Amino acid sequence: MRSVNEEKEDRGTLLVRDLRVTFPLPGGGEAAAVDGVSLEIRSGTTLGLVGESGCGKTLTALALLRLLPPAARLRGGTATLDGVDLLSLPERRLRRYRGGRLAMIFQEPMTSLNPVMRVGEQVVEAVRAHRELGSRESRELALEMLSRVGIENPRERFYSYPHQLSGGQRQRVMIAMALAGGPGILLADEPTTALDVTVQARILRLIASLRERERMGVLLVTHDLGVVAGQAQFTAVMYLGRLVETARTGDLFAFPRHPYTRALLRSIPRLGVGRRRLETIPGGVPSIAERPSGCPFHPRCPRVAEECRRAVPELEEMAPGHRAACFRPLEAKS
Repeated sequence: MRSVNEEKEDRGTLLVRDLRVTFPLPGGGEAAAVDGVSLEIRSGTTLGLVGESGCGKTLTALALLRLLPPAARLRGGTATLDGVDLLSLPERRLRRYRGGRLAMIFQEPMTSLNPVMRVGEQVVEAVRAHRELGSRESRELALEMLSRVGIENPRERFYSYPHQLSGGQRQRVMIAMALAGGPGILLADEPTTALDVTVQARILRLIASLRERERMGVLLVTHDLGVVAGQAQFTAVMYLGRLVETARTGDLFAFPRHPYTRALLRSIPRLGVGRRRLETIPGGVPSIAERPSGCPFHPRCPRVAEECRRAVPELEEMAPGHRAACFRPLEAKS
């Protein structure tokens, strides 16, 4: 049996172009919850996808796996991996990619794991779904995966039920299941939700080490800019279903060009700056059924102009590799 270590290769890049997901409106018609999103998730790197709750981050990740809620409709776009558009594949062929080349860690492991099935058996099930291995080989690979994600005494924990594990251990089991098919791209949707700070740090370090070791591309969906700063090489900021800024993480934190990005950054507590009131963004993210005309952020933007109310700005390059969708972008510091 080949070990996971022997399967390293150039994992490729996932190219997402003009992704669009809609929901029906009560009075007829549709509203876009994901509206023309384009992303590039490169082998061996992490792309952080950030924004307030309700901006469409999780829906974007689910759309790539075609695991949308029943009412949602995929209305356009491509997601190309290994030269194949995953969004146009027949369901039967998609199953070879979903959980195999493209895998996902969901937000809450307690609701994602089967409560009446031993965790080791669940990892074995994930292995056998994507690898042509016998029962004994599948079990040994499942044990290897549990060990690789830092589960202590994996042969003992193999027989535990989810409720017998801590939150951090359950999340590690979910990561083991996601890695069972040897994915080239890992979608991590708020992977540290409901975990305490020290466990969060361990899980994030684990994902980073696995990314480096396995040359995976990672899409890290989060609302936590502190997590993005420490984990992602690239960052995309999302607001009301649209991308408003994309850049290398260091450039985005140092020189945000979109007012929404700057407002998010100014709302983060900082050490060593004395006591000060944290800034807030006035208002809230509107529902997709109440999307404002023009730039979706204009009702909350301190730099709003008449043009912002009339037209929707497109992502434009402000500096090499740094794009923002704004008619009145912030100036880069000299």
